[in-house]
Amino acid sequence: MKKSRSLMFKFSVIFLIFAIIIMLVAGVATYFMQMNDYRKTSEKSIRNVSEYLTSLMNREGSDTIWYQEYFLNHYRELEIPYDFDNYMDAYDEFQKLFAKQYPGMVLGVDINIEDTSKEVQDAYCIYDHEYWVLTFEAARDSFGLPYCYYLVMSDDRSRLESLEEGEDTDYNVLYLIDAERTVKEVNEYEGEGEITEDDVEDKHLYLGDTYYNNREKYDVMWNTWETGEKQDGYMEWDNEWGHTYGYYTPLIINGKKLGLVASEIDFETVNRNILRNTFVEIGILGVVLITGFLLMLGAIRLNFIVRVERLEKTMYAYSKNKDLSVVGTVTGDSSGGDEISSLGRQFVEMIQDLHEYMANLQATTEQLHQTEQREFEMSELATKDSLTGVRNKTAYDREVEKLQKKIDADEAVFGIVMVDMNGLKDINDNHGHGKGDIAIKELCQLVCDVFVHSPVFRIGGDEFVVILTGDDYVAVDHLIELFNKEVKRREEDYSIRVWDKASAAVGYALYDDAVDGRSYESVFRRADEAMYKRKEQMKGEV
Repeated sequence: MKKSRSLMFKFSVIFLIFAIIIMLVAGVATYFMQMNDYRKTSEKSIRNVSEYLTSLMNREGSDTIWYQEYFLNHYRELEIPYDFDNYMDAYDEFQKLFAKQYPGMVLGVDINIEDTSKEVQDAYCIYDHEYWVLTFEAARDSFGLPYCYYLVMSDDRSRLESLEEGEDTDYNVLYLIDAERTVKEVNEYEGEGEITEDDVEDKHLYLGDTYYNNREKYDVMWNTWETGEKQDGYMEWDNEWGHTYGYYTPLIINGKKLGLVASEIDFETVNRNILRNTFVEIGILGVVLITGFLLMLGAIRLNFIVRVERLEKTMYAYSKNKDLSVVGTVTGDSSGGDEISSLGRQFVEMIQDLHEYMANLQATTEQLHQTEQREFEMSELATKDSLTGVRNKTAYDREVEKLQKKIDADEAVFGIVMVDMNGLKDINDNHGHGKGDIAIKELCQLVCDVFVHSPVFRIGGDEFVVILTGDDYVAVDHLIELFNKEVKRREEDYSIRVWDKASAAVGYALYDDAVDGRSYESVFRRADEAMYKRKEQMKGEV
């Protein structure tokens, strides 16, 4: 009995010391690891967010330039709803207005946006602004950032309506796109604290928020703007969003600096949260450890010290006979021999048996995995075009079968874009088939870059099909316009080699049961006809 009590006391002291050490080490390690990981992740996040948003604005090219210039000239009279949650309503309003004033005309083909009426331009600018505000808000929310925005650096006093007379204009910034919405009616009210957002029924966005940012204090921001290059450092802010760090990416389109895309993170709030969470985790860990150790001590006393001999006999009988029924034969304590040594030997024997079993199981599992991997690779090769990397004719035929089933079930919502390369035979004849392959891959890349949300198939030597889905289905006219603009730009750029121009005709058709009935081929045929019509048009232009 004395030995049991002595052993229990020693176990208790060891477990208590062990619990204290674990809690201290775990708490310190958790805090610093979380802070370090969060800082690295957050810094990478704001860099990625800024660069991602910049790439989106850069991709729009001249449209972004027009939007910014028009916004700066007219934001005082623009009336943009405060509570919008999608930009398609504004886009539909613009389309209706454009169709009404310019029936039969195609924007960007028959007429440019700057040549339309102010009413149409206002509608287009509102659509653009809602699109970018929602894009910036989505980026902010996806990465858990407190703030992201787009700044226009300006010294034009006529555009900075919040400046006092005589105030310096050299270092002022205008928030063109702001992911933190402000109600126009509240912001413009002269009596501070006398009106809130809840008091306004018909809310509109406050636009053109302008601030003076001192050159020396905000050097990272201004260095980014003046050099046109991303900086390694971060801009430190103390504002209503807390103590934040901001990162800036310059927006440069066609060699023209337009502004800075910025995103921010709040380290102080996160630091407090991590510190609080660390203490909570230490407390929980302490309770769990102490509870676990108490239970463990009781279990050791009842199930190890008292029952060790019975357990040893049970394991011995099992190791000899492999008969689970011997477990029920344990009837009490007995003495004699080194029970722990005997238990260890029997345990090793059981582990060896288990190891052999697991080795066989692992070998079988590995063989099964290899077989599945080979089947997957063979399936991938069977449906992948070896030249371009996109899906091939086999994959296309399977997709057509799926679409036909959806058509038959009245569940089909899709469109087809046909793309046919121009001049492949001339490239092959005059420059070799190697350059022809380059031309095919260049066209494939352009198709994938434009229709980013839809699967692309190469169904012939110089023919590609895009199955329109999601956002691509909704914005197909805009995407077709982007594709044609890029083709035209490359054709007019004589510095681009002929096999890099990716010249092609494109046409599309959207599935309409009233027109196509239950026939996929009808949609395909209409898209093909539209493509050939475009090809003839391009020949006429040439």
